[in-house]
Amino acid sequence: MKKLAVFLFATLLGATTAQAAEYKIDTKGAHAFIQFRIKHLGYSWLYGRFDDFKGSFSYDESAPEKSSVNVNIDVTSLDSNHAERDKHLRGEDFLYTEKFPTATFESTGFEPQGDGKAKLTGELTLRGVTKPVTIDVTNIGGGEDPWGGYRQGFTGTTEFALKDFGIDYDLGPASQTVEMILDVEGIRI
Repeated sequence: MKKLAVFLFATLLGATTAQAAEYKIDTKGAHAFIQFRIKHLGYSWLYGRFDDFKGSFSYDESAPEKSSVNVNIDVTSLDSNHAERDKHLRGEDFLYTEKFPTATFESTGFEPQGDGKAKLTGELTLRGVTKPVTIDVTNIGGGEDPWGGYRQGFTGTTEFALKDFGIDYDLGPASQTVEMILDVEGIRI
């Protein structure tokens, strides 16, 4: 009986001191997307995405404030569904991918806002410039998958001025900021 009590106590103690789970972003299964949109002359939206990126995150449902995220983006993988425009966007006027082929995001904080929403802060490095950004995040959900794994999913948005990252190509007054739309599903590792 004494052994059973010690076992139960140790199990309970282990459950209350659990650490955050580590997740690998599922880019191979096409369950994660980094997209952007910017106004075109103020008349419509131009959408694009980055097809090649990788990253991981740490998340503890009982202590979400301890969450962290790291992402590396191959900006040469930009796709706006128009080859000539993509060539221009990869050039010196915009992303200058020949000199800066990679963008990174490293989180510095995660502040829960209630109802699965949070403010994710971090450092975005794009075109060789590092600036703080805040991403409005919503936890979509988590649970077991059909293959015996465990997944966690989030969506988020942020926007920033192009000039903040050294992009000063004049697209007109309606096109000074870009919005990023992020959808991430992670597989617990």
